[in-house]
Amino acid sequence: MSVAPGRVIIGKPYSTPAEIAVLDLPVYLDNHATTRTDPRVLEAMWPFFSNSYGNAASTHRLGRDAAEAVDLARERVASLIGASPQEIVFTSGATEANNLAIKGVAAAQRTGRHIVSATCEHKAVLDPLKRLSREGWDVTLVPCDEAGMVSAASIEAALTEQTVLVSVMAANNEVGTINPFAEIGRLCHARGILFHTDATQAAGKISLDVVRDRIDLLSFSAHKLYGPKGVGALYVRRRDPQVRLEPLFDGGGHERGMRSGTLPVPILVGFGEAVEIASTESEPDNARVLAFRERLHQGLIARLDGIRLNGHPTRRLHATLNLSFEDVEGESLMMGMRDVAVSSGSACTASNPEPSHVLLAMGLDESLARASLRFSLGRFTTAEEIDFAIDSVAAAVDRLRLASTHG
Repeated sequence: MSVAPGRVIIGKPYSTPAEIAVLDLPVYLDNHATTRTDPRVLEAMWPFFSNSYGNAASTHRLGRDAAEAVDLARERVASLIGASPQEIVFTSGATEANNLAIKGVAAAQRTGRHIVSATCEHKAVLDPLKRLSREGWDVTLVPCDEAGMVSAASIEAALTEQTVLVSVMAANNEVGTINPFAEIGRLCHARGILFHTDATQAAGKISLDVVRDRIDLLSFSAHKLYGPKGVGALYVRRRDPQVRLEPLFDGGGHERGMRSGTLPVPILVGFGEAVEIASTESEPDNARVLAFRERLHQGLIARLDGIRLNGHPTRRLHATLNLSFEDVEGESLMMGMRDVAVSSGSACTASNPEPSHVLLAMGLDESLARASLRFSLGRFTTAEEIDFAIDSVAAAVDRLRLASTHG
């Protein structure tokens, strides 16, 4: 949906100038789709577009400067998840990282041909698994519970002697539920099975440690962390066990042969800077967005009946609020509040008219799944934006319900 940006002045009668807020519209509450690039990240990137523009593979001074910047970015990205820099493979994003993890492990296997995952995974995991299934692999998708959580017990029950890989996301992108990934990791390691987690929404927001959590492969992306689009990373364990991958494509042997292609130095620098900021500011960021999330939730409950919370009530990402509104269709609701930017599901499948596969997997009926909105708050969200969103959503729901009643 295209929305022309605008401005609105928020204030109560007789407000002083200091009490008046000016909002840029639309109010952005879709940070799980992507985030605004932090100005500090842009500042860090700029020299590598203009002055230090060398190829990191070149041996002259400009090339060495670029290589040093890439090394620093790799160290920062590795540090965020408790890995070593040599275990980080840079990719074009989390989708490529997921594909490399799943297809790369499958191509390198010489024994078993069974993979276990879950029904509520992102399409960037489910679709590669579908391709492997067409190629003769056995794929088992375990169910999630009504809160969108995948239990270690359900994973264990699905394992066979042929299982070589388990892929379960750290936190769900639509409802924010945090899976027991460390427990699943320990289970897999005890059975000698590789464990991959899509941590795209979790990285930089919750504690992740690939050693502590027994994770063998981990995918994430910069643009969910106030960094640039077009860059992500795959962690690949080097020992205990050493994970072997076949690359998706060839040509130059970059990234230890796992991902060929000229390194995009400016956006790698931005990735590293975004991760560094997240590693130092995630605690206050989380506290702020949690307070705003609850303000939004309680504000809507006070104004409207027939609201259902989707996702775990407590074990979910601080920024995530997925709500179903009875007797309202989600797409119509979004169209009815054009000055609030939210989504009705994963942004990667936003053009798909089908209801969310995640909500259906959680047991919602199709009508309620279609009546759902995902609000995802972020670093730049303000109290004034939350209050504006409450007013806009409540007014739109009331208007649509009234029209439905009279229709």
